Amino acid sequence: MSKPSILVVRAIFPEVLDKLAQYFTVESNTGDQDWEPGELIQRLQGKAGALTTGGQRIDAALLAACPQLRIVANMAVGYNNFDLDAMTAAGVQGTNTPDVLSETTADFGFALLMATARRITESEHFLRAGSWKQWRYDMFAGAEIHGSRLGIIGMGRIGQGVARRGAHGFGMEVVYHNRSRLTPAMEAECKARYVSKDELLRTADHVVLVLPYTAGSHHTIGAPELALMKPTATLVNIARGGIVDDMALAQALRERRIASAGLDVFEGEPKVHPDLLALPNVVLTPHIASATVGTRLAMANLAADNLIAFFEGRGLLTPVNSPVF
Repeated sequence: MSKPSILVVRAIFPEVLDKLAQYFTVESNTGDQDWEPGELIQRLQGKAGALTTGGQRIDAALLAACPQLRIVANMAVGYNNFDLDAMTAAGVQGTNTPDVLSETTADFGFALLMATARRITESEHFLRAGSWKQWRYDMFAGAEIHGSRLGIIGMGRIGQGVARRGAHGFGMEVVYHNRSRLTPAMEAECKARYVSKDELLRTADHVVLVLPYTAGSHHTIGAPELALMKPTATLVNIARGGIVDDMALAQALRERRIASAGLDVFEGEPKVHPDLLALPNVVLTPHIASATVGTRLAMANLAADNLIAFFEGRGLLTPVNSPVF
């Protein structure tokens, strides 16, 4: 019996490609070109499965042009690149890679918070430019982290990881807002207290965004929300671009209506709003919160394992929809 054909849309670990080759006829994008939608459709012709990395839009037009496609495995926890309604209607399974990146992403979220609050990027640029001539009492004086109030919007596994680091490691008072409240036991474990979004924004010294992107969460933080925040507050986004109105944020930072921001994700990435690039009081990283070798390898393996399980007729590890085949 011939092996099913699959497409690996971006470059991944060679050992994962070797594993997939045991089960599939694999076409892989080893050159790691960023294919345009038309070329992606062309490459998917005759393919029963695909491994994507979160940047490839799987929508009704693509599905109509690729009738043999049966499953798309996203190597990402987010799947806002999937039109789930269209996939479900077309009988195409979608999967993602949650859990394996939660602690690594929480580590990065806290690192980005510290870099932002303590003005690390800004001070490094100052030093590299040869501007450091003498000590000053207020030179790059930033915000306290230990003992301050940490506000988390989105309290899934990553948000809980950020909360534990803040509460247990830095003695922070943790408040959170989420679509649903955690159990009392989980709140106790995270030392976190549930509050309204407005209260969180008004009172937190540091706000970290860890919520999924949906139509309902678009611009969760815009001009009205930024106006609620303390002028000394920091904002960190490790969630998804579009959660924050980047133009409104740039204006608030420029006018010092909040102190600083740390951003790993952006609207329209990999493009970044030019006003953000011009500001000293924002730390910018290129969507790397899950970027450790071990975590990225675990993500690739989970996506591969979902493909293998699907074609072997076994239960999927991390499905995101339930199509009728």
